[in-house]
Amino acid sequence: MARLISRRALLMTTCSIAIAGAVNAESSRPWRVGLVTSGQGDRIVGWFREAFKAKGYREGKDLIIELREAKGHYALLPNLVEELLALKPDVIIAEATPAIAVAQRATSTIPIIMSPSSDPIGSGFVKSFAKPGGNITGVANMFADLTAKTLDIIRLVFPKLQRIGVLTSSNPTHAALAEVAARAAGAVGASAQSFVAPNPEDLDKSFADMQAAKCEIVYVLADPPRRALPSIALKYGLPTVYQVTNYPDLGGLMAYGPDIKALFLLAADYVDRILKGANPADLPVQQPTKFQFVINLQTAKALHLAVPEQVLLLADRVIE
Repeated sequence: MARLISRRALLMTTCSIAIAGAVNAESSRPWRVGLVTSGQGDRIVGWFREAFKAKGYREGKDLIIELREAKGHYALLPNLVEELLALKPDVIIAEATPAIAVAQRATSTIPIIMSPSSDPIGSGFVKSFAKPGGNITGVANMFADLTAKTLDIIRLVFPKLQRIGVLTSSNPTHAALAEVAARAAGAVGASAQSFVAPNPEDLDKSFADMQAAKCEIVYVLADPPRRALPSIALKYGLPTVYQVTNYPDLGGLMAYGPDIKALFLLAADYVDRILKGANPADLPVQQPTKFQFVINLQTAKALHLAVPEQVLLLADRVIE
């Protein structure tokens, strides 16, 4: 009997060690998060590092971020996503619609976090905001909904405005956003014409074309920031208004839109929940709750533009 008990105890101990070993092996493997950006990722990856650290993750020990950047060249995205898939990530964060669309085509099993998307339902990324229904969830940005208010603000600064140039790229959401901008321009008594700069190196020509078309201002549709854009706008003397609120910090004149950093911090929450076992199909898509109107008075001065006091009072942030 003693021998039987001893053998049973030994067997149970061996099983326990094996189970513990499996658990330790799994827990000691860092989570691998793929981050693919349509634009440049240095600022974005910094925000994610900040967010994951606040949630208790230790980069390099608990979590590894694998960054791939298209830097505005969307044709590179398929190869970048394939590189990430080869690393077997536990979750993919895709910045902006071009990267999300490529990631969606590449995998239907690895969770994908939209960070953010302009039109998640229209783009076919999710079935609904409440029940995404697949391997994609994340954040929507509401840029289309903010266009009319932005044009109202523009009219306060340019009361005699007649002609707006709408700057687009090869972003698949821009055709619909340009139509929204054209309707909003019509509502304030102006016309809008679209000009396409598919890649960052096309910006100079697009601004030359807008200047030749006698556009009085430029409205830049949402894209990952192209950092040369504000200096090119200044070179052509065209006041430029942006949907993405990072641009005034880069020298852009004005911007109205969601707090961009807050959107990426929301995306980090999705990653955390999925790594802890949540199913992306059941995680509702979130929309921004914080919006910013930002003015760069240095740029206004360089353009010899006087910003009315009532507009300055509307601003959440003024760069002087």
